[in-house]
Amino acid sequence: MDLFITTFESVAVLIGIGIIGFYIIKKQVLPANILNVLSPLALEIALPSLIFVRIVTNFNFNDYPDWWQLPLWWLFFTAIAFFMTMIFMFLSKKKTRSEFALSLFFQNAIFFPLAILAGMFTDEKYIIYLFFFTVLYPPLFFSTYFLFFKTKKIKINIKKIIHPVLIATIIAVLIVSLGINISEDNFLARIFSLLGAMTIPLLFIILGGNIYKDFKGSGKFELVEIIKFVIIKNFIFPFIFLSILVFIKEYLTYPIALILILQSAVPPVTAVPIVTERVGGNRAIVNQFIVASFATSLVSIPLIIYFFGIYFPIP
Repeated sequence: MDLFITTFESVAVLIGIGIIGFYIIKKQVLPANILNVLSPLALEIALPSLIFVRIVTNFNFNDYPDWWQLPLWWLFFTAIAFFMTMIFMFLSKKKTRSEFALSLFFQNAIFFPLAILAGMFTDEKYIIYLFFFTVLYPPLFFSTYFLFFKTKKIKINIKKIIHPVLIATIIAVLIVSLGINISEDNFLARIFSLLGAMTIPLLFIILGGNIYKDFKGSGKFELVEIIKFVIIKNFIFPFIFLSILVFIKEYLTYPIALILILQSAVPPVTAVPIVTERVGGNRAIVNQFIVASFATSLVSIPLIIYFFGIYFPIP
């Protein structure tokens, strides 16, 4: 039960920050167009800074001998998630099937797990594992999201593929491989630490603000589609993954298993409404999926972590 409560509190913190972002834009404490400025600050400055400083100050090859396996486990997870998406998408209405599938497949891979792991453990190992697991996620997202829609070919922005997250990870690993030791007290490390500390608050303030903007003109409330989406995304996906993890338990370490189950349980990535609008999709329904999934995650994520703990007790 302690694991359930700890996870519940971590998710509640994220939703609470999102509510503050909603309030800030609703009350015009900041203009709504400021969100377009804050988003690159969070994704291209704060997040890469956080990843860079955590790796250069905490990672070494002796303590993390299986670090190279994480991108391979990500491929394993992504393949199964894609297969399940292709099956369950046909439960949605044909009119918004592309939006349904896109929201199912692309999970909030970094920010939800980051906050949950930070709330559950003081050990940096879990955060480092998460960064290596998700290093290829941004390139996949920005190079494939439009394939879910029958639309004209989208010109791929190479700057989105070679994402600052990927660059920060590669540079940090190279520094470590050269034997350069950087302590947390180093002034450069402190600069990146302060920048990185903005990541989660900024992103969830942006999320809350965008929800307010979208819901002002969200159109028809698709209750049946929302219920179907939440049941599949928040409950069916993670419990299927839990069954798979139990089946292959002997091949998993605890940190890898925990990251895999978190990836299966988190809501959609917050960029889904933006890219949906970019390809001419229904942004309103996607936003409804995200809000419903986020709200439900307050219960669904702690629940799946509780059941996960039965088969994978904390070492």
